[in-house]
Amino acid sequence: MKNNKVKILKTEILSDNWYTLNKVTFEYQKKDGTLETQNREAYDRGNGATILLYNKESKTVILTKQFRLPTYINGNEDGMMIDKDNPEDCIRKETEEELGYEISDVKKVFEVYMSPGSVTEILYFFIAEYSKSMKVNDGGGLAEEQEEIEVLELDIDAALEMIDSGEIKDAKTIMLLQHVRLKGIL
Repeated sequence: MKNNKVKILKTEILSDNWYTLNKVTFEYQKKDGTLETQNREAYDRGNGATILLYNKESKTVILTKQFRLPTYINGNEDGMMIDKDNPEDCIRKETEEELGYEISDVKKVFEVYMSPGSVTEILYFFIAEYSKSMKVNDGGGLAEEQEEIEVLELDIDAALEMIDSGEIKDAKTIMLLQHVRLKGIL
């Protein structure tokens, strides 16, 4: 099964030293039907931060869905960063840009090397409680960063079932969902 929204136009090897760094030019069809040519590189991009927003009262979580070229190249048909700020400041800013929520009480739960044998990136994992009153915009990311992020509010049990069904394959999301369940937060 092929994703008809993505067409690889050109792949260039930029570095073949310790790892291979490819520059990939591809065409992506957006939800509105327009085609956009984009270029991406996969490699060391610095450290990252991730967050899971949860609501104890409604037992829901906020997740995102966004095309990611490296996963597409590796066979994920849906193709499903951190700034120079400190991780907590970065995650607050990204939460508002990408999810549309202005959060206040952020809790760091752990930091992880996701692939220490090949990537220098360390990820900082956060959780924060959210409520409808914290929603300040629709989220979705920044157009100038070529982001097109779908924001999903799901029941925690439905999100956990998406792990079992294989619909969620992102390690960060799995780890945070399991964390809130194992710690009895949700």
